Amino acid sequence: MTISLNLITVALVFALIGALTAYFIGVIRKILSEKSLENARLLAKQTIEEAKEKADVIKKEAQIEAKDLLLRIRQDFEKETHTRKLELAQLEKRMQQKEENLERRLDLLERKENEINQRLKNVVQKEEDLKIKEARLEQLITEEKEKLQKISSMTPEEAKILLLSRLEQELNQEKAILIKRAEEEIKESADKKAKQILSLAIQKCAVEHTVETTVSVVSLPNEEMKGRIIGREGRNIRAFEMATGVDVIIDDTPEAVTLSSFDVIRREIARTALERLMADGRIHPGRIEEIVERAKKDMEERIKEEANKVLFDIGVHNLHPELVKLIGRLRFRTSFGQNVLQHSKEVALIMGELALNLGLDPKLARRIGILHDIGKAVDQQVEGTHANLGVELARKYGENEVVIQAIASHHEETESKSIYATLVIAADAISAARPGARRETLETYVKRLEKLESIATLFKGVEKAYAIQAGREIRVMVIPEKISDADAVVLARDIRKKIEEGMEYPGQIKVTVIRETRAIEYAK
Repeated sequence: MTISLNLITVALVFALIGALTAYFIGVIRKILSEKSLENARLLAKQTIEEAKEKADVIKKEAQIEAKDLLLRIRQDFEKETHTRKLELAQLEKRMQQKEENLERRLDLLERKENEINQRLKNVVQKEEDLKIKEARLEQLITEEKEKLQKISSMTPEEAKILLLSRLEQELNQEKAILIKRAEEEIKESADKKAKQILSLAIQKCAVEHTVETTVSVVSLPNEEMKGRIIGREGRNIRAFEMATGVDVIIDDTPEAVTLSSFDVIRREIARTALERLMADGRIHPGRIEEIVERAKKDMEERIKEEANKVLFDIGVHNLHPELVKLIGRLRFRTSFGQNVLQHSKEVALIMGELALNLGLDPKLARRIGILHDIGKAVDQQVEGTHANLGVELARKYGENEVVIQAIASHHEETESKSIYATLVIAADAISAARPGARRETLETYVKRLEKLESIATLFKGVEKAYAIQAGREIRVMVIPEKISDADAVVLARDIRKKIEEGMEYPGQIKVTVIRETRAIEYAK
């Protein structure tokens, strides 16, 4: 019984606890729901306020963007308006210029109309003058007829006198024509004879010319010789270069070394010395100096032999020994690829032939010819033109004034004072300018001829132009309807001036203008 009561009490207690718990839970839930509702209201209010703020911000940003857009639209409008204004201003300026041009053209047309009217007046006046002259001519013809009628009534003696006077006038005219024709024939024959003399002199006296380079190649017996030439630490090659004054180039070329120098004599001494050293086999600084000195002495002898050989060939004697040495040195001097000694020999022979045909002293002429370029033997060591240096050398070694003056004027630097000076100028130009005498590449040669022809064809009335005789003459064919005989003379002078201004060339260029007129009739 007691247990049952305890159980009931416990059950009641638990029931009471459960009821209380349920009550408290309900209260708590009510409180929580009210709090949640309050929080929701607060959140909704806050959200609404934030939305309003964002709406205000968006509204302000939209207003700012609208203002910026409006500003940009206004700027674009103003810019476009300014551009349109500039275009309108330019169009207005162009229209103004066109109006000015039209006004100028109108003025020009008015002036031309005035000129035409003036010309018409002049033509009318000339027609009237012509009518007056025709009337005067008819009057003169009538008077002449009357005079002829009077003459017919002259005495035989008076008619004879009148006839003889008229015959004398006609004979004087014929005589003048014959004299002019004879002068032209004499000039033509003289030119022909001069050309024959020059061609004969060139054929007899043309000599070979050699082209010297600035390097010499020496063949070696084997590749080992290169090392011996160089020597220990390069002492042999340094000694050789110091003794000879040339550059020794040792590269990959098999069994060969190159000697380089602008001085041909030094290069020839170096070549001879190197060949002797290789043949001797003893290559060291002491031996190098000894062999080089010996090669220099041999070169002096060789220079004398070259000079004496040339002097013997041209028949010139009694020159000062120092002049002989200088002539020999010309063997190792070139000008535009032409050997100066051979050129001097050629000039001497040409001068001799010319002097012989002109009745002058051929020995003196050849002496001048061989000495005319003597200054080139020293012009690489001494300052001055070779003509002035040649004059100093000739005067120093006792040459006469004719020789000295011819040397001084052979490039027309001074005035020619003798016929020999004129001859040396001609012979020098012939030797230097003849085809093959001086080095000139084919391309340069062709370009020079083309330029010569193009200069001639620039002038009005020129039909064709041909450069002949290796560019020594230009023949110009003209249209006879456009160029008269008098115009041909002026055209030749103008072409000559144009060539002198626009081209560089040795010697001289002959300009020949050819005008051909044909009259054709057919007999039936």
